[in-house]
Amino acid sequence: MVAQAHNHEKERVLNMKTQSASPSATADREIVGTRLLNAPRDLVFQMWTQPEHIAKWWGPTGFSTTIHEMDVRPGGLFRLTMHGPDGTEYRNRVVYLEVKKPERLVYKYEPGKGDEPASMEVTVTFAAEGNKTRLEFRMVFPSAKAREHVVTKYGAIEGLNQTLGRLEAELAKMV
Repeated sequence: MVAQAHNHEKERVLNMKTQSASPSATADREIVGTRLLNAPRDLVFQMWTQPEHIAKWWGPTGFSTTIHEMDVRPGGLFRLTMHGPDGTEYRNRVVYLEVKKPERLVYKYEPGKGDEPASMEVTVTFAAEGNKTRLEFRMVFPSAKAREHVVTKYGAIEGLNQTLGRLEAELAKMV
């Protein structure tokens, strides 16, 4: 019960940040996470665009990831399977819409047959702050209901926090 209340508080805080950071009509359809990472922007960008790196940290705690294809260019595909600690497999198909090295990635989850049904557009920005990088990860869903579905069914907010934590830990090994 306490953990559940804690998760709801995290969601509320993230929602408040989202709404204040984005006064647009998409605020009720967004999940946003930010981190100040102790690594230079070029390295953080590489961690997001090279399969040998991304396979080490992508997904929540306890997950592993198999990269099937990763073509980081506009129109390129990123196909992966996330393996949950309970043995469940989550196939994902991503299409890159924009790649602006080392500043920004925009991609869309476009489910294929047998893939996870969640559809969303993701924008990841990488802002240099000295030798550190401010990363912002913004998911925009087609509807508030679709956002609520991934929050409720998949724990998307906590999953994002854990994924960014795993990225941070992997960067610490490299810097």
